[in-house]
Amino acid sequence: MTEQQSAPVEPVLAPKGPRPWGLAIMLIVTGIGGWYGAMSLITERVKSLIDPQYTLNCDVNPLVSCSSVMETWQASLLGFPNPLLGVAGFVAPIAVGVALLAGARFARWFWWALLAGVTGAFAFILWLFDQAVYQIGVLCPWCMFVWFFTIILFWSLLTWCLKAGVLVDSERAQRFGAAALPFVWVPIVVTIVGIATAIFVQFPTLLGLLLG
Repeated sequence: MTEQQSAPVEPVLAPKGPRPWGLAIMLIVTGIGGWYGAMSLITERVKSLIDPQYTLNCDVNPLVSCSSVMETWQASLLGFPNPLLGVAGFVAPIAVGVALLAGARFARWFWWALLAGVTGAFAFILWLFDQAVYQIGVLCPWCMFVWFFTIILFWSLLTWCLKAGVLVDSERAQRFGAAALPFVWVPIVVTIVGIATAIFVQFPTLLGLLLG
């Protein structure tokens, strides 16, 4: 009786060795933060629909006003409010983070899919930033709250994936990721400061309001 050879199975690639506690916590924290911001926008929108006289908690002045942004076409790019994408999408990093804490390992295609989704979210918030600052001319506090966590999520996940070698079998990419990971705060800060600078340049009166 001959032994039957089993079909090749795609190797489970990541993470090898100790559980990536730092990555898991980052995914959970940024996921919760982004989800909370998106849910807050949905909650405020529903309250305004129920009571037309209701004042949104993020309506500060004509320059900083969620309700003004909600009325634009950019706020419902796919035909429904953009925050619904966040409420659904930010569940993914939370779930992955919890799974990693439990010892889960994922195949390469999974990491590519996760990074692709996060990259799409990052590109989307950059587009929303451009539209809010240069087209609409009004800022949405809860939107910026979501931007903040998305920026951290994108740069941290990208750098970790390179270091862990879960995207490609490349020692060069892993060495780059390992060298860059301790300094991942640099692109995060640069992105946030770049957005903040553009906002203050476009709305010089905002800085005066903040300083009192």
